[in-house]
Amino acid sequence: MALELKQSLKLSQQLVMTPQLQQAIKLLQLSRLELAETIQQEMELNPLLEEVVGLESDGEPASTPDELASPAAAEEFAKPESEQTAEVEMEPTASLGEIDWENYLNEYDTGPGGEGGGGVRGRDDDDLPSRLDILTAKPSLESHLRWQLDLSRVNDQEREVGRFIIGNLDRNGFLMVGPEEIAEQTNCPPELAARMIATIQEMDPPGVAARDLRECLLLQLARLGLADSLAARIVADHLKLLETRNYPALIKATAASATEVNAAVEVITSLDPRPGRVYSDEEPQYITPDVYVYKLGDEYVIMLNDDGLPRLRVSGYYRDILGKESTAPGETKNYVQDKLRSAMWLIKSIQQRQRTIYRVVESILKFQREFFEQGIAFLKPLVLRDVAEDVGMHESTISRVTSNKYVHTPQGIFELKYFFNSSIATHGGDALASESIKQRIKSIIQHEDQKKPLSDNTIAEIFEKENIQLARRTVAKYREQLGILPSKLRRRP
Repeated sequence: MALELKQSLKLSQQLVMTPQLQQAIKLLQLSRLELAETIQQEMELNPLLEEVVGLESDGEPASTPDELASPAAAEEFAKPESEQTAEVEMEPTASLGEIDWENYLNEYDTGPGGEGGGGVRGRDDDDLPSRLDILTAKPSLESHLRWQLDLSRVNDQEREVGRFIIGNLDRNGFLMVGPEEIAEQTNCPPELAARMIATIQEMDPPGVAARDLRECLLLQLARLGLADSLAARIVADHLKLLETRNYPALIKATAASATEVNAAVEVITSLDPRPGRVYSDEEPQYITPDVYVYKLGDEYVIMLNDDGLPRLRVSGYYRDILGKESTAPGETKNYVQDKLRSAMWLIKSIQQRQRTIYRVVESILKFQREFFEQGIAFLKPLVLRDVAEDVGMHESTISRVTSNKYVHTPQGIFELKYFFNSSIATHGGDALASESIKQRIKSIIQHEDQKKPLSDNTIAEIFEKENIQLARRTVAKYREQLGILPSKLRRRP
């Protein structure tokens, strides 16, 4: 077969992900905190972006991207000098030589009370504590134990060994090394290492520096004066029976009555199996809703939460550069024009993101109105395709919009993903959402007889009587997702 060279034309379509489109998709799936950080980074990289504080100098709101992209944009950029962004000049209230920098925070105040929002504190405030004197931090487990160690009567070597032991405690307060390793690492006798372990174990919180759960519970019982009690014998010799809730075997092994075993178990369950978590330095993560849904009369009102998100506009300082009468070099104009396009696209993408979130929440409200009215038990099955078809978008877009976004409703704060549930079939009725089934399982277990807890099969039979098709393995799966123990571990004596 002869080889030949020829030219041909082919027409095809393909999706090209431009940098602007990638940015818009990225903004769509960002959480509220991540969006604020991204906007701040863009403001630092793009000199044409600035934050709008209230209204502009002429009393009108900032220009929208549509206005900036209109044919009148050139005239808009060529506004008089008086309408450009003003430069702020700060007049110092004192010369640099007069300021006592070593005691600056104590003597000088940056709050209201002086011109420009600053000034020297009045002499009447000299008796008030310094700002540095009232700053506090939550003590960690390590700092709390070191404080107790420094107050103990120990020599330098013992203090060094004690600090090594404290430094090898995990977040739950358990000791991760043995006496031999402590002695090797600190070059001390094994007897000293064992003695310092006992010293740390006598500190607060009770049960700290234990090697395992059994030792942790025994230390707490000893602190309560119950070292020789039935509870201590159960922990020392029969902890496995207690873990499996095998109370008949526990009664037989301890030769005690059911009442005595019950009282001992109550004492044991009141102890803290993780004593170090009391001094955990983890801060709670507070959720700021992206959307608020309020009920006014018989109607629901959707409000986007824009608090904390900067409002952006193109800086007036650069308008003259793109004006007709500008004498700026061509490279400068090209640079500003490129940054202008980037700024306009960012502002458009943020506004499009907010509009998309609003439309998705509006659609969810339409599908889940009974939930907003009456609670979780009335949550309906819903998939991404339903909302996508309702708002005329792709499922992937809906997935990005509902990720890491929260809505405040009359029933509480929920992630937008929460409203999308699989369906559970019923006999002759409407399908139920999986979340409402989970809530029903949780309610059934909360009201069960703790002496005879319900098995997964029994719970499935309860649903069967209510004409709800639910297999035993589905009950087990939902129970595990709720963090509820099996029936044999929920049993009480």
